[in-house]
Amino acid sequence: MTKKLRAVGIAAVLILLAVELVLGWPSLAGALRQLRTPHLGWLALATLVELAAMNAYGRMQRQLLRSAGVRAPMIEHLRLAYAAHSLSVTLPGGPAFSTRFNYQQMRRLGASPAIASWAIVLSGILSTCGLGVVTLGSALAAGGATHWQHLLWWLLAAVALTLGVRHLARHPEVLGSPLAVVNRLRRRPAAAGSDRLSGFLEQLRAARLTPGRGGLAALLALANWLLDALCLWLCFRAVGEQPAPLTVVLLAFCAAMAAGTITIVPGGLGIIDSALILGLIAGGVPTAAAVAAVVLYRVISFGFIVALGWLSWLGMRAPHDTTATPVAPIVADALA
Repeated sequence: MTKKLRAVGIAAVLILLAVELVLGWPSLAGALRQLRTPHLGWLALATLVELAAMNAYGRMQRQLLRSAGVRAPMIEHLRLAYAAHSLSVTLPGGPAFSTRFNYQQMRRLGASPAIASWAIVLSGILSTCGLGVVTLGSALAAGGATHWQHLLWWLLAAVALTLGVRHLARHPEVLGSPLAVVNRLRRRPAAAGSDRLSGFLEQLRAARLTPGRGGLAALLALANWLLDALCLWLCFRAVGEQPAPLTVVLLAFCAAMAAGTITIVPGGLGIIDSALILGLIAGGVPTAAAVAAVVLYRVISFGFIVALGWLSWLGMRAPHDTTATPVAPIVADALA
């Protein structure tokens, strides 16, 4: 059933692209003419800004791991950020592959199973909060309605995760009663798995995310999105067009990133592009200018960055001596 739904979704996207191609061919032809002679200086600047966005994400994960005592060269974090991103946006079920790859590489860098899992979950929450902040700020600047409650829930989730991990690491005995209940339902001895679970929680004690380091990680997550949106804004200059108002670019960008969470096709091709173009046109940007800027932006942010990511993956795919086991099996074994 899932395969049929996926096939229907892909077919719908292809039909949408074909209709858009027919209806918008004059604007697309004009946009392609602009792309033939981009302004090299602005093109180089837009590319550097997109590289800086990826750098910010790698540094954000580095801050989280450093707070747990995991020290690795910055280049390792950047390679991991690029490779994991490419896995996530190009493979079917990419986020699952990306998460597993992130976990394995963090273990290779010296993180314990608990710390690697904690860093992956918290980096995802911080990234979601960062996009929420950009969306909220751009909506306020444009005088539109906001849904700050969703952002508040994500912020509370990040705080709760950090405080909860710290409390469990200091007081592992609080899980005694829930574990006994689970074991009773599974018809196991009350203390079954307690040693392994205690060992897992002991690893979490290494996570000491101070307010300063946590705040820096949050700012880097925010910078990742802002720099990505700035790349789109600079693409207008690169194709020789007057840049759209920054609030228009940010609103279109946030809407497209939200639409891109629907992972029907690799990289959100057709979905993100359409959302960006429609958002910019709705903000008053001429169609040809919107198409040209978005096409160039996607060449940089998708084509160029994904290519770098796969090159990073090729350099990291050599087998490493590690006995890392995903967290889910650890917890399952503890309850077995």
